Amino acid sequence: MIARIPGSFLLLLLCTSVFSQVAITNLKTESLTNPLGVDHPQPRFSWQLTGTQRGIRQSAYELEVRQGATNGKQVWQSGKQASDSSVLVAYKGAALNSGETYFWRVRVWDQQNKTSKWSDWAYWHTGAFDPGFWKAKWIGVVKEEEGKPSPVLRRSFSTAKKKIRSAHLYITSLGMYEAQLNGKRIGDAYLSPGWTSYDKRLQYQVYEVSELLQPGENVTGVSLGSGWYRSYIGFAGQNNFYGKELALLYQLKITYSDGSTDWILSDEKWKSSTAEVRSSEIYHGEIIDNNRMLKGWAAPGFDDHNWAPVKLMPGYTKALVATQNEPIRKREVFQPVKFITTPKGEKVLDFGQNMVGWVRVKVRGNKGDTISIYHAEVLDKKGNFYTENLRSAKQLNQFVLSGNGLEEFEPKFTFQGFRYIKIDGLSKDPDPADYTAYVLYSDMQKTGEFETSNPLINQLQKNIQWGQRGNFLDVPTDCPQRDERLGWTGDAQAFYRTATFNFDVRAFFSKWLKDLSLDQLSNGAVPFVVPNVLGEGAVGSAGWADAATIIPWQQWVVYGDLRTLTEQYASMQAWIKFMSSKSNKNLWNTGFHFGDWLFYRPDDDTDGRAAITDKYLIAQCFYAYSTQLTMQAAEVLGKKEDAANYRALLNEIKRAFQQEYVTPNGRLVSSSQTAYVLALQFDMLPESMRQQAANRLAENVKSYDNHLTTGFLGAPYLCKVLSRFGHEDLAFTLLLQETYPSWLYPVKMGATTIWERWDGQKPDSSFQNAGMNSFNHYAYGAIGEWMYEHITGIQADPAHPGFKQFFVRPHPGGKLTHAKGSLQTAYGELAAGWKHEEDRFIMEIVVPPNTIATVFCPATSAADISESGKSLLGRTDLEPLSAVGSTIPVRIGSGRYWFECRN
Repeated sequence: MIARIPGSFLLLLLCTSVFSQVAITNLKTESLTNPLGVDHPQPRFSWQLTGTQRGIRQSAYELEVRQGATNGKQVWQSGKQASDSSVLVAYKGAALNSGETYFWRVRVWDQQNKTSKWSDWAYWHTGAFDPGFWKAKWIGVVKEEEGKPSPVLRRSFSTAKKKIRSAHLYITSLGMYEAQLNGKRIGDAYLSPGWTSYDKRLQYQVYEVSELLQPGENVTGVSLGSGWYRSYIGFAGQNNFYGKELALLYQLKITYSDGSTDWILSDEKWKSSTAEVRSSEIYHGEIIDNNRMLKGWAAPGFDDHNWAPVKLMPGYTKALVATQNEPIRKREVFQPVKFITTPKGEKVLDFGQNMVGWVRVKVRGNKGDTISIYHAEVLDKKGNFYTENLRSAKQLNQFVLSGNGLEEFEPKFTFQGFRYIKIDGLSKDPDPADYTAYVLYSDMQKTGEFETSNPLINQLQKNIQWGQRGNFLDVPTDCPQRDERLGWTGDAQAFYRTATFNFDVRAFFSKWLKDLSLDQLSNGAVPFVVPNVLGEGAVGSAGWADAATIIPWQQWVVYGDLRTLTEQYASMQAWIKFMSSKSNKNLWNTGFHFGDWLFYRPDDDTDGRAAITDKYLIAQCFYAYSTQLTMQAAEVLGKKEDAANYRALLNEIKRAFQQEYVTPNGRLVSSSQTAYVLALQFDMLPESMRQQAANRLAENVKSYDNHLTTGFLGAPYLCKVLSRFGHEDLAFTLLLQETYPSWLYPVKMGATTIWERWDGQKPDSSFQNAGMNSFNHYAYGAIGEWMYEHITGIQADPAHPGFKQFFVRPHPGGKLTHAKGSLQTAYGELAAGWKHEEDRFIMEIVVPPNTIATVFCPATSAADISESGKSLLGRTDLEPLSAVGSTIPVRIGSGRYWFECRN
């Protein structure tokens, strides 16, 4: 890989002619736009440069931060900093106050030392830097009604007769909450406060609510739901895992134009009751009874004299932290595409897409009528509604009508995974227009697009993205429909790199990794799921627990997120220490491991041909990989002694692997695809043995008639290893394979998400084991990384993280005639597309400002390459490098480029 920039090329960039002034846009604080509630004392700023010319590069910047207003007190003036950094630049001013708004702007100097205009102002609002900020008390209901209906809490108050400058609400709950002010919903987040390891930390949220206040009387109201806190959770039927009683913490700060303040707090002045939400469970759904609706209960003028008092609850004693990732929001909206009467006579609506969220219903009926909405992912082979794979999860919303004309129902504190709904309780066929599906997931910015000339591959890409949407619901769950929905670490690490291409997941995973560290046992063991609701015995599986090292390192490579790498380094070390403690002379062959989960197993395995991989061989490979990543992290963090120790340990781990699992002729004791894939991906073999091992892998694939046999741990690397060792055509053959087991088999079967099993639905349309058969399970979507990196050629450069420098090295194959991909990086849009046109290979490349790309053109000489119609020879604005194989690398700065290559 090419890591260093020749001085001649920097000179070329400096000499690039300028046609317009560089401008600054897309200001973000902690990767979020104008976030509310940032409790880190040194938040980080990012911005993007724009301009029409090529070769835009920042040579210096200046930041200004003001308190309270754009004309407020200046708390930091960085001065001109000679630096090209424009991503995650840390604040270094005066100490910040809790609950305060700060405004910031930036200007830059370009490659010709010309100054830009100041950017527009951006802002962030700080959270609580110390426990003393909290004045509110925890409150709950005195006595809960039978059936656990959702409590509703209210309080009236009056504002001073002054102009309100701002009003910020700081709020959280044990359980979920939905807040209102004067009858209007606060914010657009759902399922708040999100899911963390509640026994160790709880998130609070901040909202600006000044526009919801009114002169005179005001009323605030909050509904509570069981949520992850006390719903049934996990597959062992446990409930009340974190606690039995719901509670609210509410703190509204009103700031007037004269600088004075009022505080509206959760305390003994509040009252409680129950309303229409009679039951609410994550797995089982909600019961909503409109006969119990209290119209206007959260608005002025409502009579609450019959409401009960609240009680003060014990204070939450663990860490109270500001939310650092995107909230769950409503995103896409779907209408039914088909009404179906099944062979059983069931009334079913098909929304055309397997999704996660809920359905809003409009219906008329008689008082007391109950409308039941069941949710399912698939229909069975006869076309009937299928829910066996949900196990004990009911996924049922029930709506009890009041009989008062047209009524609308929509859940609050649950979610379902579904494509189909079955409707019971209607006196006539449902009108599809009365049913609207809302998709819910963490509101991550979509960053990636990928498209080829093959429509099946394009559908696979859509399925991968929909699998991510459905399972990135505040934590990276394994599935969103059955009685599980847990943050499985193995799925998360396998899919992480693909996830980064599709959406911006920096904040999402930074939040989740903190819970991973907190749930890690004192001996370094990492749980199977995070947050850990399975207990201290469910820890330490190879390929699962390695999320502790793989994800922090990749956060650094993809986002340049040094803070997360720094914060997680102790966790990475602890996991290495655990593996070492369970090893004998650095051979880890003890303990429980999931192995290559859900690998291919023939139904009629009469000759023992199932693709079984020794679990301890897998464990040794991941032991090495995690050690290597921790060594690399130590190098980045300047911990030279640690790095040297891990380098020595890595050598010993590989030596132990070779002694235990490799014959003198280079054959592995497990002859499966996964065994060879992991050994090659993690460089477990001496270099002299690698190519023959790759050839054995290729022969294995061919022996299965060009089908894969890998499970969760082998599949992410299969095509990468084949491509790396010269079996490019075979990698494309696997990608394009349409029969089971393959990536395209579910696509051919009509899948709209990624399946848990290669054959979740068999060729005869029957189903796999209902006990574990999710149709929205993103792990096998990890092939997306290879599709982006290999087909379009978009590749990060670990030596210059965050796509500050990157490679574009496409590998056409599989009879594809064109492909294109794009990635919204922190610097702006990166795009790469190619097409074959007679004897020419044409590439269109977009390089974001303030970055550098190395493009690999398929040609044997620079004379065979032109850019924008001009030969590369004699150019002063581009830099061809020495040939690498059958390609000519060309170094380019920002801008749009059109390369034509003849070979």
